Amino acid sequence: MNKQKLKQLLLFGLAIGSAKVEAAGCYPLIPGLFGALLLAETNRTLLLIFTLFGMALFLPVTAMAKYGMTLLVTAAVVKLVEWAVKSCRTYVGAAICALASLTLTAAGELLDIKNRGSLWMGILESVFVFAFIMVVTPLLHTFLERRGIPRETRRRTVKAPENGQRLASYAESFGGLSRMFSQMSRKKERFGAEEMGRMQQEITGKICISCDQCALCWERESSPMYEIFYRLIHSIEKLGMPDAEVNQELARYCPYSQAVVEEAVGVFEKARLNLAWYNRLLENREVIAQQLDAMAYIMEDCAKEYTDISKEEGRLLAAVKYRVKERGIVVHEAHLYEKNNGRLSLQIRVSSKWGNCVGVKDIAKAVSEGMRRSMAPAKNSKTLVGKEESVLSFEEETVYHTLHGVARLPKDGAQISGDNFSFLDLEGGQTVLTLSDGMGSGIRACKESEMVIELIEKFLETGFQKETAIRMMNSAMVMNDTDGMYSTVDMAAIDLYTGGCQFYKIGAAATFIKHGEQVETVSSASLPAGIFPQVEIEKSSRQLADGDFVVLLSDGVMDYLHVPDPEATIREMLETMTINHPGQMAKQILERILLFTGGRVPDDMTVLTAGIWER
Repeated sequence: MNKQKLKQLLLFGLAIGSAKVEAAGCYPLIPGLFGALLLAETNRTLLLIFTLFGMALFLPVTAMAKYGMTLLVTAAVVKLVEWAVKSCRTYVGAAICALASLTLTAAGELLDIKNRGSLWMGILESVFVFAFIMVVTPLLHTFLERRGIPRETRRRTVKAPENGQRLASYAESFGGLSRMFSQMSRKKERFGAEEMGRMQQEITGKICISCDQCALCWERESSPMYEIFYRLIHSIEKLGMPDAEVNQELARYCPYSQAVVEEAVGVFEKARLNLAWYNRLLENREVIAQQLDAMAYIMEDCAKEYTDISKEEGRLLAAVKYRVKERGIVVHEAHLYEKNNGRLSLQIRVSSKWGNCVGVKDIAKAVSEGMRRSMAPAKNSKTLVGKEESVLSFEEETVYHTLHGVARLPKDGAQISGDNFSFLDLEGGQTVLTLSDGMGSGIRACKESEMVIELIEKFLETGFQKETAIRMMNSAMVMNDTDGMYSTVDMAAIDLYTGGCQFYKIGAAATFIKHGEQVETVSSASLPAGIFPQVEIEKSSRQLADGDFVVLLSDGVMDYLHVPDPEATIREMLETMTINHPGQMAKQILERILLFTGGRVPDDMTVLTAGIWER
């Protein structure tokens, strides 16, 4: 016999013994314990049989009739409520049982109107029954829950330790490859002595080998041809062709000077092309090194398992199951994890007990009650749970929430704006605002900034860190064959748990933070992305509070104010604004900017705003 059946037999024994507890002619434990066990969903048929058996052993006939009817009415009405609304909350079942007890007490007292004290005892008894069921039912549910996680379930849900070790070893291997590529030869700006010697040998091998004076020119140590060739090649490297002095001196000693010059120019151009390809290969190696390093980081991060604290927090999981069960949901499996940032994550496998559809939002409320903290469904979770089993994830609710706004205008005469933006909610309670201004305007600039935004979004959703995502995006732009493909990147990442905000800027305009009537500026002086393989990211941190606003602007907004200090003008503008709606704030900023430009739009203009508030 397993532990679960032993626990139920123990509770049935208590149901029999409840008929022995008497107070002033009342037996309040009979309906109280019966109602609690009924809502805890033990075997209801056996529960009724054992309770009636105890009453038959210890109660007089009149009391047995009263409490027997109370139990039957309670069981019938609870079953009817479950059939009608597909669930029965604890307070509903407790009220049903208490009212049934009070109603039957009052009905019995109608035959004996003189004895009014029994009616007051019945009222007190019904209050006790309600309170008893409300307190004891969750405890019984926790007692009946099987502790620990079955071995087969653990295998299916929790990643095996060796998988984490394997990922860690993969991460180390990718990190080693990254270091290997990074340590390779650096780019060359000019030719060394070895390259110069090879060019000289190639020229003499084609021209001088068939000349009768070859031995006189190159076999004598006192021959001036070595110095002349050295000056010839350096002159071609510097000017693209030999200068007049070198040309005249070469003609004095060599009868084929013109052929030598033409061959030297050709050899040098080929060598310069090889050098350019060599440097491009090294740039690609640097890009590959960055990508390998990013992959190593992702694998290392994946190898850090969430800590499974299900066994230690068994009571918490039992409370969650109890609250979810009240809403007609059966929890087949539950796991509680502690993430690296200390936040909790709950995963449950559930199905509807009655086959109806239950909203995940209602389940989230039950989970929050059981966890004693605010929990929210994970991103992209299902909205309804039906008869089929579903796996749901819940994360700790963030302390803050944000609202976003945008206002934008294309350049006068342009059909489309060259600016692109995004608002992205990441796992882990972060909101990321990104604004990119493509160089120029029109469709070409739009495609450039659109590619920047899409790449950054994909990398961030995959799990890359902000700086790594920006560097990989820059690498993709550098490797792109399109000439002159440059775009600015302005990013603000807000942590909705702490209110901290990280700013990442590459060639972007200033960002403004509005703290009530005070405005703070975050400036940048870096170059746009896509110019160099190694991008310079200007990073800064600020702390946001309830009611703060973050304002991101494209270059077109700042460059055409025609004032000595554009940043100071924007600060004064924001200080006088009393709007608390991000969308209206963005529109009002753009309207005030147009007052400075006389209504003209000389460049693409985009304003992004985000407000942060406590929940």
